[in-house]
Amino acid sequence: MQIKNNLHHRQGKAVTNFNQRLPDIYSTLAQETLKDPYLFDFLGLGEDAQEREIEDALVRHVTRFLLELGSGFAYIGRQYRLEVNGDEFFIDLLFYHTRLKSYVVVELKATAFKPEHAGQLNFYLAAVDAQLKADDDNPTIGLLLCRTQNRLVAEYALSGIDKPIGVAEYELVRHLPENLQSSLPTVGQLEAELGDFELGD
Repeated sequence: MQIKNNLHHRQGKAVTNFNQRLPDIYSTLAQETLKDPYLFDFLGLGEDAQEREIEDALVRHVTRFLLELGSGFAYIGRQYRLEVNGDEFFIDLLFYHTRLKSYVVVELKATAFKPEHAGQLNFYLAAVDAQLKADDDNPTIGLLLCRTQNRLVAEYALSGIDKPIGVAEYELVRHLPENLQSSLPTVGQLEAELGDFELGD
C-alpha cells in the first residue's frame, strides 16, 4: 500500500524548522516522521470540504488516519481544550508520538498556507509545553496541514519561530491517470444521471 501511495516520495518532505529548533538526532527523526502531501482520499470528501468536515471525517476514520500519519502516533483527542489565563483555546487534533516522546499538535486549514497560521500553531505548542509536557518529554511538535502551500512562504514564516513546526499539504481527492479520466464520467454527468433516475421514479 505504501509503495502504491508513493510514500518514498512523500516521507520527510514537509517544510520544517526542525534542524534549527531540535537537537540533530531528534530533528532527523522528527523530519522523517512528517510527509508532504498527506493523502486523505479515504475520507470520501470533495475538494471543497471545510475544516470541521475534514476533522470530523478524520476522527471517524481515526485508524486509517493513524496509518497515514505513520507508526508511533497515539491519538489523544480532537478540539482539545486549553485554558490560558481564563481564555479557552481548542487544538484541532492532539497526538503523542511514542518514538519521538513528544506531543504532536495537528492544525487543519481548508485554505492555502498563510504566515499567521504558523503564529497560531506556535502559541498552541507553547501552551502544550507549559501545561501537558512532562519533564522527560521532548519539545512538542506542530504539524500544519493546509490545502496548498507556497514552500518559500512557509520557509519564511517558520524561520523566526522558536517551536518546531512542519507545514504540509493534504489531498482529499487524488487525480486519476489521464488514460482513466477520459473513460470515466464526470461528477456533473453522474449527478445528471442520478437526477434523471430520481425523476423517472
